[in-house]
Amino acid sequence: MSSGTAPSLPHRTISTIRAGGQSTTHGLPTTPHTPTRTVVPSAFGSPSTLRADDEVIVIELGSRRLRLGFAGDPAPKRIVSFCPEQQRRAGDFRDWDVGYQNEWRKRAAGKPWGSDHELWQLDVRGQDLALVGDKLERELRDAFTKYLLIDSRPRRVTLVLPPTIPIPLISSVLDTLFNRFQAPSVSLLSSPVMAAMAAGMRAALVIDLGWHETTVTAVYEFREVQTWRTIRAGKLLVEETYEFLTNAIDGRPTAGRGERTEDKLDSSALSFEECEDFATRMLWCKRTSREPIQQPVEGLPTLHEQDESETTAPPEDGSLTKITLTSCIPPKTVEIPFAELAEPCEAVFFETRLSPSCFDDHEIPVHLLAYRALLQLPLDVRAVCMSRIIFTGGCSNIIGLRGRIFDEVSLLAKERGWDPVRGKGADQYKANPKLRRNSSRQSSEGPVPVPAAPDVPATVPAENSSSSNAEGGEAAAAVNPAHAPPEADHVEELIKKDKNYKPLVQGALRVLDSLGPWCGASLAAQLKIPALATVDRELWLHQGVHGACRPSEVDVKAQQRQSVGGGSLIRGQGSQAIVNWTLGVWGTL
Repeated sequence: MSSGTAPSLPHRTISTIRAGGQSTTHGLPTTPHTPTRTVVPSAFGSPSTLRADDEVIVIELGSRRLRLGFAGDPAPKRIVSFCPEQQRRAGDFRDWDVGYQNEWRKRAAGKPWGSDHELWQLDVRGQDLALVGDKLERELRDAFTKYLLIDSRPRRVTLVLPPTIPIPLISSVLDTLFNRFQAPSVSLLSSPVMAAMAAGMRAALVIDLGWHETTVTAVYEFREVQTWRTIRAGKLLVEETYEFLTNAIDGRPTAGRGERTEDKLDSSALSFEECEDFATRMLWCKRTSREPIQQPVEGLPTLHEQDESETTAPPEDGSLTKITLTSCIPPKTVEIPFAELAEPCEAVFFETRLSPSCFDDHEIPVHLLAYRALLQLPLDVRAVCMSRIIFTGGCSNIIGLRGRIFDEVSLLAKERGWDPVRGKGADQYKANPKLRRNSSRQSSEGPVPVPAAPDVPATVPAENSSSSNAEGGEAAAAVNPAHAPPEADHVEELIKKDKNYKPLVQGALRVLDSLGPWCGASLAAQLKIPALATVDRELWLHQGVHGACRPSEVDVKAQQRQSVGGGSLIRGQGSQAIVNWTLGVWGTL
């Protein structure tokens, strides 16, 4: 080999392989070269950055609980219960001091009983809304970092709100989400509608046994028809439990509601935590077996034979329940009959000792409120909602309470029917047949029976033509073709049978189970169902809560689909398409 020629390499070098076989003198590239390759982010890093725009955080906001999770999950990732211990600052180790747990009376002095366990109150007069936003921010940040495991990237939020929350509280919550978490948009959903969706129903009568109030909401085609409310809820039950336990300590009989004279912060008082724990685990509700009141009839009532030796009522349970109370000074152990543990629920939710005319509109018993709610609904809405009664809320977990409310509503429906007119005059009118002889038929009595048309022969003799015409005229006047039942369509029956069609259940009282408002909101957000109201961050920062208008004032044309032109401007409508926005059912007066 000559010295002027380069030695041949036995194989290709790594540099020539990466360079695609291009080489210069001695097979080496002239300049340092980095090979081009396609980098897949999901193969080398976390794909959370790619899913940040698709992740929707669902938050159910309540006065005592806060539920958080991702859209599409079957259950929330975190359930927050507000208490005074969560409001301690970093470095506050007073909880480990001797006797600190017994000094709850000093810490609660000057505050309403149990206010430290609430995020907000319905009465916003004098309430620090900035403190509400700070509590909410602290719990959200703790849940995001410890349980949801997400970063600080802005994400869309779906907010589930009760129908009774005031607008100032909504404003404080939206300010927290937009200013401190940089959420691009917040969708507002109604808690009763989501409870109906979680049960798989488009219409329902949702009875929410909450903390501040008990609400009865009629939902029809995923829309709230009307909402009724009463103060007979969990907060009143805990206060009644306090009176029940203090009377048991002092050995006094159970006092009724309205006779409370005890101070909740004296030395013999009980703490809020112990009363709530007792009400959650020990109270129950008895289900009565009384028969509906019969309507008055003429003559003497019919008596049925009965063996007098038989016992008509079962003996009462006289077993005693020992309960140790540690928050009073000194701690005591009381013995309470098991049957008396149902008295607080009886006094709070039903109040059978007083007449219905003694109650104001805001303190009607729950069963009477549910019956009046069904009575005030339109006929078609009532027929559907009465077969889809859903109980939700924290107090619905009390043993026997849901069954007792359903039994009372059923008895009221049997006794009074669905006639809104009541009183002595109406009862006398219904009981007197002489006054009802020429009156029109009531709608509650059912449809008008249609008599069958008589068979008329084809040929009628001439001498009987006049009589046959008269009979035919009477038959034609008695039978209305519009009231005749339709003929059976065999083709439609085969189609329904092939598609496993089931007729709509309506007209009968029935209770359904629901997974809860959070699960319904998770399903709605995963399926991208339009919310009742969607608030954009830019509009909120620019206008605030005063920019929300009523739903009737929103331009219908602005809600239609528009084409997006250059510069991200909507053609045709200009700025009118993004100016009008609403808070849904919470923004109406």
